[in-house]
Amino acid sequence: MNIDFNKLAGVFLYDEKTPMIFNSGVFVFFFLVFAAVYVRLREKDNLRIYYVVLFSCYFYYKSSGMYFLTMLFVTLWDFHVAKRMHDEQNGAKRKILLALSVAANLGMLGYFKYTNFFAEIYCGLMQRDFSRFDIFLPVGISFFVFQSMSYTIDVYRRQLRPLDRIGDYAFFISFFPMLVAGPIIRARDFIPQIRRRPFVSRDMLGKGIVLIISGLFKKAVISDYISVNFVDRIFDNPTLYSGVENLFGVYGYALQIYCDFSGYSDMAIGIATLLGFKVAANFDSPYRSATITEFWRRWHISLSSWLRDYLYISLGGNRKGKARTYANLMLTMLLGGLWHGPSLRFVCWGAMHGIALAVHKLTLAVFPGTAASGEGMSPVRRILGTLFTFHLVCFSWIFFRAQDFGAALDMMRQIVASFHPEVFSDMIAGYPTVFAAMLAGYLLHFAPRSLEVRFSDVSARMPAAVQVAALAAVIVFVMQIKSSEILAFIYFQF
Repeated sequence: MNIDFNKLAGVFLYDEKTPMIFNSGVFVFFFLVFAAVYVRLREKDNLRIYYVVLFSCYFYYKSSGMYFLTMLFVTLWDFHVAKRMHDEQNGAKRKILLALSVAANLGMLGYFKYTNFFAEIYCGLMQRDFSRFDIFLPVGISFFVFQSMSYTIDVYRRQLRPLDRIGDYAFFISFFPMLVAGPIIRARDFIPQIRRRPFVSRDMLGKGIVLIISGLFKKAVISDYISVNFVDRIFDNPTLYSGVENLFGVYGYALQIYCDFSGYSDMAIGIATLLGFKVAANFDSPYRSATITEFWRRWHISLSSWLRDYLYISLGGNRKGKARTYANLMLTMLLGGLWHGPSLRFVCWGAMHGIALAVHKLTLAVFPGTAASGEGMSPVRRILGTLFTFHLVCFSWIFFRAQDFGAALDMMRQIVASFHPEVFSDMIAGYPTVFAAMLAGYLLHFAPRSLEVRFSDVSARMPAAVQVAALAAVIVFVMQIKSSEILAFIYFQF
């Protein structure tokens, strides 16, 4: 038997074209090997912790190559800064240390993510030709930088005692299920679990498997399929399609990005659960929201709560008058939009949500009596509010997804001026499987929560062998129907 050692080595080395992600066969192989050793290290805390750190570093290497060193730099820097800051009693020196931590994190993030963005703006203002710098964006840098910053800020606020062991902090920063696309875990919630002996109850095993199956289904069966076969075609050339096709392209993208990112979060949380760690949900059926405020309490919960606790509140929150409150909301969402990418269309997306949040807060002040979350609404008001909020969010998705402002305006122009509802039946007939997947996705999203709870309970009561067999069957099914090319998760680019 001839063995191609070059090809075999390629499986273990970083390949820019095939990064290791959860929905790839390579990850399944490496994770099974990892888990077999992990189980045997349950009672050996130090070995287990450093074993997970090493595997996490390798996982990141397989995702971004040698740029895993950026994560190691953040880990070492903030670990020592936090310890020094905790021991320092002088308030001014503590502020300087915090500034050094924030500057190092944001400086690195700014270099990799925003150098070309600001250089292009500068050249435009100076009327100079702009040539893009060849700067690679390390996968997940926005996530682990925010995670590390929350740690040093909590230590500065005396809300958290710094860790004494560098290995524990490296575990917190590099924990591979959350490393490249979140959720952004908080130190106060996660660190106490690091040295706790891993224990996976039958319920946890069932929940973890259900989350992984759910995530795989959302990503590979719904998101990737409607993306490749419908959504991308519409957004890439909106003027070639009628308004009704463009509108359903927007509906499709709303489902695609939700299934893509919540699918990743489900898999990440499910894998963490199988390893004995509890991580809070990152999505809570966001399109059920009856207000824009409720939407942001259900969408990308770890980021929205991070922006609230470390940016909005730091700016003054709602403690310095109404005008300042609205300004803080706008600035928070503008920066939240910029966090998603170095583009004015992301800033525009953030501005839309900032304006919507400010208007909603103003409405509550003028017409008190309804909670910001939408609780207390009559059924009719809730239905109307949900429809309005969903379409407001969909409208903002146009700018989030479009290639540029011109394409976004073209799409809106087609929807308004060239709607042509008569092509609706032909559109459905032309993409029957796509619309079946979209219908299934939205039905599952809006299905009663009791069904989800019941499904999880049934799964938890199944024998472990049946649970594992179900997961294996779904993996095989996904491998059979997935696109020939593995599609990276949307939030990997952020």
